Amino acid sequence: MGTFKIEGGKQLQGEITPQGAKNEALQILCAILLTPEKVTIHNIPDIVDVNKLIFLLEDLGVKIQKRGKGSYTFKADDVNLDYLQSSQFKQDGRGLRGSIMLVGPLLGRFGKGYIPKPGGDKIGRRRLDTHFEGFIKLGAKFRYNREEYFYGVEAKKLKGTYMLLDEASVTGTANIIMAAVLAEGTTTIYNAACEPYLQQLCKMLVRMGAKISGIGSNLLTIEGVDALGGTEHTMLPDMIEIGSWIGLAAMTRSELTIKDVSWENLGQIPSAFGRLGIQMELIGDDIHIPKHDKGYEIQNFIDGSIMTISDAPWPGLTPDLLSILLVVATQARGEVVIHQKMFESRLFFVDKLLDMGAKIILCDPHRATVIGHNFKSTLKATIMTSPDIRAGVSLLIAALSAKGTSTIHNIEQIDRGYEHIDDRLRAIGANIVRL
Repeated sequence: MGTFKIEGGKQLQGEITPQGAKNEALQILCAILLTPEKVTIHNIPDIVDVNKLIFLLEDLGVKIQKRGKGSYTFKADDVNLDYLQSSQFKQDGRGLRGSIMLVGPLLGRFGKGYIPKPGGDKIGRRRLDTHFEGFIKLGAKFRYNREEYFYGVEAKKLKGTYMLLDEASVTGTANIIMAAVLAEGTTTIYNAACEPYLQQLCKMLVRMGAKISGIGSNLLTIEGVDALGGTEHTMLPDMIEIGSWIGLAAMTRSELTIKDVSWENLGQIPSAFGRLGIQMELIGDDIHIPKHDKGYEIQNFIDGSIMTISDAPWPGLTPDLLSILLVVATQARGEVVIHQKMFESRLFFVDKLLDMGAKIILCDPHRATVIGHNFKSTLKATIMTSPDIRAGVSLLIAALSAKGTSTIHNIEQIDRGYEHIDDRLRAIGANIVRL
């Protein structure tokens, strides 16, 4: 188990460039299975979850060539479908949540897709019903081995249909789209997720020859085609990492510039931090955060009531940033309610912040009330364990703001989503060591 040792309480300064988007990468990499032709992808983040998926694709028989930092060429012209039934696949696929999105392209192109029950963050129940109900509506037969926790779908030929998704699941929508692009006839998906990363997937598939209309809305129409071709694709910067750096700058009262943020794809993120009183300036496509020497003040609603910040499907605020916003609120002036609607275990990391001296009332598994210190008292250094990717980075930000030496164990969770985070933090002045 890896560990970070952090000497906090230092102001940082400089520029930091966000990595390629983790959540986009997991979709895009699965989509290369839809064609036997070459697909070149740029700005792939060098993180554990993405590298695991690349290894899975290689074991499936995909030819992979690294062309440079973050750039790879993939060719899935000789896929080994027998690997899907192997004990090795049942073990490897279980360790990665994103492996579920292999099923859609495999089903669409080869008529069968299998996956062990995937792992990932321990943030509450994350069901797969939306995925498999969509495949069944396209004509696939579903089976589930309860002893091995192994899922499978098979179909001689998928047929387009109308479906109303029970939830606007991002991975579920992506999976169904990847199956439907090679189905016979027209598929209509209502209540589809419409995050920028999903739009990126759809645009890539269109360049490969797919026929998709309604991109960016919650109503997608897909006309099935016989085959898809190769393409080249560049991934967006990671919006969650951008939000993490905004929060880091505020908590450490540092002057930072976040480069090449793709502002038009950030949605509610800048305004959510703005509601906590954090000032930022857009210069070109860079975000500049000045030193908040006088702190930052949480806004109230216009009737004077306490501010509530909650997550929602796009274009609402992404749930992945609520942990960061909660930590940032601990040093603000004022109070805020953080309402995590989508996952019931994501706020349980607040006990670590209480140990550091934060004023937080955990109302229930979904809501926490934060009373900010206004920097009148700093957080205390402590020993912590990272429970998941986003909570782990939130605790890291708290440690960087706290006076004294903090220790964070289980940093493999952080490495799953953040590329060489210790090297990049040291480049802007952080005192962090990987043990």
